[in-house]
Amino acid sequence: MKKFYIHTMGCKANQFESSVIAENLAKNGIIQTKNIEDADYYILNSCTVTHKSDNEALYLLRAAKHKNSKLINIITGCLAQIEKEKLLENEFVDYVIGNNEKFTLYEIIQAHEKQHCIVADIMQQTEFNKVILHDITKTRASLKIQDGCDNRCSYCIIPFARGKSRSADVDFIIRQINNLSQHGFKEVVLTGIHIGLWGKEFGLTLLDLLKEIENRTTIERYRLGSLNPHEITDELLKFLSKSKKFCPHFHLSLQSACNKTLKSMNRFYKVEDYLKQIDKINSMFDMPFLGSDIITGFAGETEEDFNTTLENLRVSGLSQIHTFPYSIRKGTIGALASNQVDEKTRQWRCDIVKALSMFKHIEFINKNIGTERETLIEKHPDKRTGLLKGVTRNYLTVLIKNSDDKKFLNTIQNVRIKELKNGKIFGELILTNTEKSS
Repeated sequence: MKKFYIHTMGCKANQFESSVIAENLAKNGIIQTKNIEDADYYILNSCTVTHKSDNEALYLLRAAKHKNSKLINIITGCLAQIEKEKLLENEFVDYVIGNNEKFTLYEIIQAHEKQHCIVADIMQQTEFNKVILHDITKTRASLKIQDGCDNRCSYCIIPFARGKSRSADVDFIIRQINNLSQHGFKEVVLTGIHIGLWGKEFGLTLLDLLKEIENRTTIERYRLGSLNPHEITDELLKFLSKSKKFCPHFHLSLQSACNKTLKSMNRFYKVEDYLKQIDKINSMFDMPFLGSDIITGFAGETEEDFNTTLENLRVSGLSQIHTFPYSIRKGTIGALASNQVDEKTRQWRCDIVKALSMFKHIEFINKNIGTERETLIEKHPDKRTGLLKGVTRNYLTVLIKNSDDKKFLNTIQNVRIKELKNGKIFGELILTNTEKSS
């Protein structure tokens, strides 16, 4: 019996797609293993957002072969899509599979004598690939509703790895969400490469989709993936603020908090508008989680520009900041700039933003202490502590101290946030008198 080991890099869309790949292989009799030494196939679903992710992918492929020389190494994902020729020359790579072909991986490896590289021109792909995930082992499901990106941000290679924006149709999405609900899922996360573009080819908007989800599905909670600031309209916020299903968790793709840098990044919004939007969201929702992305050291970013970003982030109402140093990507406009910031400065600036993010996140957690939060208890207790673990609507992971009763697994309960200790958030179930006595 053949076995496979799969490693996923990068975004939630990749994570969803890896689950689909694993499920399809298992369905066809290839067993998943958590031990590389036992595997026949090593599958790397790669990311190419930065040079660091490229280097990590090559390291993982090499390390896998060193652990098990008989492995057949298969790389798919975004790095495979844009660097197929280079990867085929790598002694540790056996198969290079494109982003659109990854869902036929079983058929490809069955015909292993024929082709070792299957990477079609992703820019010619015009329809959304309606892949379905049936996995019911998790508590919160992900559903990919969109793929590709039509923007041309000057730092980003992803549109060339994912192709043009393509949306799943409304009925397909509704069917999948209801199917997840019937299998016991309480929450679904709507993912994609640029979900703010969902429905563009149908003459629809993301708001149109969310109205359908509210009216036509039985799911109890849903979250949204990353959105550009200008895509979060007043109309969308008003609708979401009245929703009983929406989890107040926003991830706004900012990239810089300096207008000069935003312009050179080819981003079409102003920092002032972004900050006002954050204030508006914080005023319309009960302690919403607000995350954002920041790239430090983009071409031409001066110390003054960075200090502007830092100050704007400091005064913002963000809950957490995901940051990474700018990585020059061949084929992008940013790569052609002559005024590149040196690597050491990029990393130093990144470390400063990380420290600010940690402070903001702790501040956000402390604001929640003493409050009651509706919490989805995970299907499995925390491995390290054995305590029940849950995720609040506003995206806090909470360990629950006063109950180990497994009847609460995969249920939505009210939890009082009690304390932050050693980097972990602890809470207590708010039990009824009946539950206390039972």
